[in-house]
Amino acid sequence: MINISKINYRSSIGKLLRLTLKLIPDKVVLPILQGKLKGKKWIKGSSINGCWLGTYEFKKQILFDKYVKSGMVVYDIGANAGFYTLLSAILTGSSGKVFAFEPVPKNIFYIKKHLALNKITNTVVVEKAVSNKITKLRFTLSSNPSTGHISNEGEIEVETIILDEFVKQGNPLPDLIKVDIEGAEFDALTGAKELLKVKKPVIFLATHGEEVKEKCIGLLKEYRYNIKPIGNLTIEHSDEFICE
Repeated sequence: MINISKINYRSSIGKLLRLTLKLIPDKVVLPILQGKLKGKKWIKGSSINGCWLGTYEFKKQILFDKYVKSGMVVYDIGANAGFYTLLSAILTGSSGKVFAFEPVPKNIFYIKKHLALNKITNTVVVEKAVSNKITKLRFTLSSNPSTGHISNEGEIEVETIILDEFVKQGNPLPDLIKVDIEGAEFDALTGAKELLKVKKPVIFLATHGEEVKEKCIGLLKEYRYNIKPIGNLTIEHSDEFICE
């Protein structure tokens, strides 16, 4: 894959690329240009351009591909517009199962559209935020659909779910969990203690803030997880981890 995202946006090529991207209207359905999702359909404007360009979280995509296998069960927590949901669905195949957890109505709309456009049938969209209690919480939206977060000052109200309760409802235990929920990662993990104990799934964890990171790492070490940073940074300087 060619990582277009490394092009300096201040360079002549970068400026030309940005101008070209702006000329493409939002809501146009485009083919994803590279990676495991090459040729799959994506709606421009549903998230950042890196999704359909295939450069979104470039190194993480490659690592994700190495871990997700056919027949696996994947929980995508903080699915956003569904990039990793779609990637998981393709990698797990017809014998696998994907659960996309997402509370924001706009993102839910795009996840379902992307699944329909690509004729994906192994995925269930769970229209709730993942937390450590079943309740309703305020949620702050953002101009960037991937950075909305739970907040007392939020514009909308969302329902929450606990992963341990989700499993008790008869849903399959995950082989792999991707967690990227803008600061609520620790709450999601504390609501999955039984799951972590029984199954110990691989976790792709993105943390937001030092306090949350320390709490998450501390909790996962209690469950004997080996925690490695994604990329070349040390654990101290990284905020994304592969935990197994």
